[in-house]
Amino acid sequence: MIQHHKSITLKNLLINNEKQIGIQFHPDKVIQALLKEISGIKWSKEFGMAYIPNNKKNITLLFQKFKGVAWINGNYFFSKRIVNKQNEAINVDWFRKRKLKPGFKACPEEYLLKLELKRYANNTVKTYVNCFEKFINAHEETDYMGINEIQIRAYLQKLIQAGHSNSYVNQMINSIKFYYEIVKGMPNRFYTIERPIKEHTLPKVLSKQEIKDILDATSNIKHKCILGLLYSSGLRIGELLNLKLEDIDSKRMLVNVKQGKGNRDRLTLLSEKILVQLREYYKMEKPKNWLFESPDGKKYSSTSVQAILKKSAAIAGIKKRVHPHMLRHSFATHLLENGTDLRYIQNLLGHKSTRTTEVYTHVATNTFKLIKNPLD
Repeated sequence: MIQHHKSITLKNLLINNEKQIGIQFHPDKVIQALLKEISGIKWSKEFGMAYIPNNKKNITLLFQKFKGVAWINGNYFFSKRIVNKQNEAINVDWFRKRKLKPGFKACPEEYLLKLELKRYANNTVKTYVNCFEKFINAHEETDYMGINEIQIRAYLQKLIQAGHSNSYVNQMINSIKFYYEIVKGMPNRFYTIERPIKEHTLPKVLSKQEIKDILDATSNIKHKCILGLLYSSGLRIGELLNLKLEDIDSKRMLVNVKQGKGNRDRLTLLSEKILVQLREYYKMEKPKNWLFESPDGKKYSSTSVQAILKKSAAIAGIKKRVHPHMLRHSFATHLLENGTDLRYIQNLLGHKSTRTTEVYTHVATNTFKLIKNPLD
């Protein structure tokens, strides 16, 4: 019978540029005796744990050796990520075809290939590649496996000192860890790298009048439908661009969002006003596959949507910086101000947890109107 107080934890180590299985455990005579029986076992002062070469034979050996004696914790060692078969088709070819400045180190092909195989969202791909390229170009090494935790910490410290946000630093850590843990197959190699505390910022919201002014300032029917749907259905920009003609359910007055964030399907509201405009737009443009297509019949681009919103906001005389996600934030906030139950809003937005949706209670004006100002 296994004695539950006995356990060992496996970790990925790189010693003398070779992959090793780190074996971490609390001092125990039985575990130490069994480890001594293993051929090739060594001790690392740097990591404070025993280790043996990382290969299938040794992994099997460890599980056989400690079966019935100690529980083996492989959470830090084995990758839990699986290939995501449902995400949108990604395109990394433009990274490969770029014209690079002399001496610029491009993202390794194996990195791009793994992003393709894992089917990460396009925005995530761009973020990871851009961050990792900044990281490798900040180091002289061409063999990136030789970069150690001390160097990574020093680099992250420079980013913080340069005034980069916690969110950006976390993105950089994710891109670095992706290379070592996913591309090179060493899950949680840099498990001791500290992350900055996540910033909790309130969503930026437009008023109902500002939304109306933006839509009124948009003369192009296609552009009006794009901005109107983003707001009235609470869509993320990627969800809007992935919409197909059949996703607009005019009989039930719903929009089918397929494989949104987290690969979750959901239904959200379809505005009667937007439906009228969509019918007008369809008669004029006759899109064949995607609801919104570029002139060559391909999926509409996010940069085009951003440009449309920026132009309409400028015509409407809105001075604040606007972006498409603000329309989604405004949708949720205005529903809350109208008295819609938070759980309904959660479902419409496709949030996994009500905790995410609760942020809108901090910006909804109806909650402030109930409080009497002490000066008044």
